[in-house]
Amino acid sequence: MSAENLAGKWTRKSGRTLFDSITCVVFLFLDFLDAVLCVVFKLVDEFFEGNACTPCYCGKAGDKNGENKETEMLSESLYGRKYMLRNMGFLGFARKWRIYRKKKDDRDGSVNEGLMVNRWSDCGCQSCVSWMKKEYDQKLHVVVKNLPQGRGDEAAENVIFLHGFLSSSSFWTETIFNNLSESVKDHYRLFAVDLLGFGRSPKQNDCMYTLLDHVERIDKSVISPFHLNSFHLVAHSMGCLIALALAAKYPKFVKSVTLVAPPYLPCAKDGATTSLMALNTFAGKTLWPPLAFGKSVMSWYEHVGRCFCVLFCRNHRIWEMILKLFTLRRELNFMEVDLTRHTHHSAWHNMHNVICGAAKLMDKYLEILNKSRSVKVCIIHGDHDMEVPLDCSNNTKKKFPELVELNMIENVDHTSVILGRVREFAKSLQHIWASS
Repeated sequence: MSAENLAGKWTRKSGRTLFDSITCVVFLFLDFLDAVLCVVFKLVDEFFEGNACTPCYCGKAGDKNGENKETEMLSESLYGRKYMLRNMGFLGFARKWRIYRKKKDDRDGSVNEGLMVNRWSDCGCQSCVSWMKKEYDQKLHVVVKNLPQGRGDEAAENVIFLHGFLSSSSFWTETIFNNLSESVKDHYRLFAVDLLGFGRSPKQNDCMYTLLDHVERIDKSVISPFHLNSFHLVAHSMGCLIALALAAKYPKFVKSVTLVAPPYLPCAKDGATTSLMALNTFAGKTLWPPLAFGKSVMSWYEHVGRCFCVLFCRNHRIWEMILKLFTLRRELNFMEVDLTRHTHHSAWHNMHNVICGAAKLMDKYLEILNKSRSVKVCIIHGDHDMEVPLDCSNNTKKKFPELVELNMIENVDHTSVILGRVREFAKSLQHIWASS
């Protein structure tokens, strides 16, 4: 080996070692910071909310109490996240503080009540708390595009659209709804849902935002009230997992399922392993690129992430006004608005209990659809997607070759696979619906 090649190899190895060392130091600091913020938020929450404050997940898996259906649906990634300092026995003061407060609450006979009220760290504007008004019925916000006047809804085809993480029904209503052909608009009734915890849908603090919660709310908000006995499903990213759960519950009702960038992972024998693998796959600890670093911080560090939500989500109206002033625009893009229209509680639990926790259930749901032989599953994925690895779609096709039809789109990423080619995507949907 030449001296030039040796020098190049040594430089790359040294650079990699330096990068790994910096990464280790940064996440050690975040580990320490999150433990300190755990105590800080506990004190502030108790000051503003009393005994109604929501517990955090800084403990170990053994802290989960009970074996009811709700606790079984919780993702192992909530408690199974590994922290370097905590695993070495440091920073025990945060855990001791929680144990002390729990014992005190038990002595005082305290009860966790009132979690439905808006938290001090969440935004209280009219848009964010609109779901609390009138009689609280726990229904989701749904945008319905009915057939033209004079046509009977009984003969209509129905399509339910589910958006992805940190998004809303606007993802579909501002794009696809306006680009479908007139013949489709005359024969199809469209439902765009704000998923639980996003947009104008409920964001209550006593909800764990599990996959079961999503399915029950969609059933209560769309399928039952509109008496749907036949429908198509279209979903993006996180919504794909919910769509598969819905399809598995109603295999005789669902005609087709279109999944865009589904975060699918083959299920390991141990469900906990699958959930933790999903966390590392979709939000692994890394400093680069910046977007990936942001995802890892928000997904691994509960209290650091809550600080960002207090700063940006709680004050989203101020940031939106500043953005309008700097960009000289009257209206912001729906994606810019949706990015902060959630609470930390809703985003945190959707990330862990749906994206990570539901990973262990996907094979089961796909197997149900595979056996039904009546549901068509189409996957669309951009080959430049940096959010959801291409292996997710390839593995789904490989494991269920007869069930899944895979369409890999060139030169598009996670969002531009739809937003960058809206008309083409609308045409492909029409073809899928017509051939189902």
